[in-house]
Amino acid sequence: MSKIPAASHADDAATGIAGLDDILGGGLKRDRVYLFEGSPGTGKTTAALSFLIAGAAAGERVLYVTLSETETELRDTAASHGWTLEGVEIFELAPPENLLDETQQQSLLYSSDLELGETTRMILDAVERSRPSRVVIDSLSEIRLLAQGSLRYRRQVLSLKHYFATHGATVVLLDDLTAEVADKTVHSVAHGVVRLEELAPEYGAERRRVRVTKYRGRKFRGGFHDFTIKTGGLQVYPRLVSSEHRTRFDRTPIPSGIAGLDDLLGGGLERGTACLVLGPAGTGKSLLGLQFSLAAIRRGEKAAVFVFDEELGLLFERAKAYGFDLAALQESGDLLIEQVDAAEMSPGEFTARVRQCVGRSGARTVVIDSLNGYQASMPQEHYLLLHIHELLQFLNRQGATTFLTVAQHGLVGEMKSPVDVTYLADTVLLLRYFEAMGQVRRAISVVKKRAGMHERTIREYEIDRRGISLGEPLTQFQGVLRGVPDFVGDRNGLLNGPAE
Repeated sequence: MSKIPAASHADDAATGIAGLDDILGGGLKRDRVYLFEGSPGTGKTTAALSFLIAGAAAGERVLYVTLSETETELRDTAASHGWTLEGVEIFELAPPENLLDETQQQSLLYSSDLELGETTRMILDAVERSRPSRVVIDSLSEIRLLAQGSLRYRRQVLSLKHYFATHGATVVLLDDLTAEVADKTVHSVAHGVVRLEELAPEYGAERRRVRVTKYRGRKFRGGFHDFTIKTGGLQVYPRLVSSEHRTRFDRTPIPSGIAGLDDLLGGGLERGTACLVLGPAGTGKSLLGLQFSLAAIRRGEKAAVFVFDEELGLLFERAKAYGFDLAALQESGDLLIEQVDAAEMSPGEFTARVRQCVGRSGARTVVIDSLNGYQASMPQEHYLLLHIHELLQFLNRQGATTFLTVAQHGLVGEMKSPVDVTYLADTVLLLRYFEAMGQVRRAISVVKKRAGMHERTIREYEIDRRGISLGEPLTQFQGVLRGVPDFVGDRNGLLNGPAE
């Protein structure tokens, strides 16, 4: 459970965005002024509409004061999310009628003083008429332009703050950050500041993230949190803090269903641990993860598989050749399998999907195939290990057994991994090609296992229509892991043995 005591703030004004309320520790403290800032296109208007719609649904009177968009544009935005804005009053503050008439504009006395006062009066009149408990003012850029100075702008914002404080309204001010100079005036005045950002990676869809930079008297979840704009509003994915999630479970060994592999692992893998499967392309890393998933399903559990590198249709056909009917298992609900497009999904959204499979669907075996694809989904690769660390710690504390695959560069000889996460995994399975007797063969070994004892041997394995089968330890070879071993015995130790 979250360490942020959201239950103690039950009277907060919910934003209508579950993830944002979680970050804020429950929502917005009532009768205060807040600032939502971000460049155009970051989702401020959508977030503001969600805030008002949530209030209207709770029976509150709400008001949207727009200085930058027309009512028609706001309703079009709402319609794109399936909203009707029923119960939301919109006050469109139009510019003076003579603003575009050059003959009517003052030349010697600039009219900003008159326009600022008139704008403020019209806003207050609308509030007096509606008596709302929630107000959105969109946006501060127009007020800043009319003020034409930091001092007058600050005074105007302070006046609005004190006015709303006496009228019992929770106010959200929107700022599109279009000023030439970064103005932090409202930051010091507002009770809380929420910043929305949009990033443009060199390839793939845009990334959006939100950060609470200030919230007086409230513990909130700091740092950046990924979010997306989808039909229905903003989907915010709070940053995962694994220490906040603990579940009691027994760390009993779970078998794979393959006798030789369980012997190699010392009886199986302990529940609530992470297993890293390393090896070059084609060694059967994905099939190994599927084998553990099917073993979990046979025990009456659910399994979740996230595929980054392979199209699901091809994976289903390939697995069917080994006797695995993944489509039937998916249809029954026992197997939760999803193809992840690394270029279209943020790390926060991926983490949220994994958490949903474990928390809501009850999956106890999770396969991430592969970390190479997961790495490609990161806009900044040097944070990859932190994301993986928190995700693995969360899964371990939920009693889920996790399998991660990493495709190494090369086929035989020296291997290189694009990302080194061996120290994060509790168990490391190493798969290798090696040449012997004029054939390319496969070898498997356990190079690390924190939770218990394991064999220190290297075994040959085969992949055929029966799936994966292991042979006896390769005691007659030296140098198997380097790809071209030295033969020191006879052929009886190999899986296909001597010809009869």
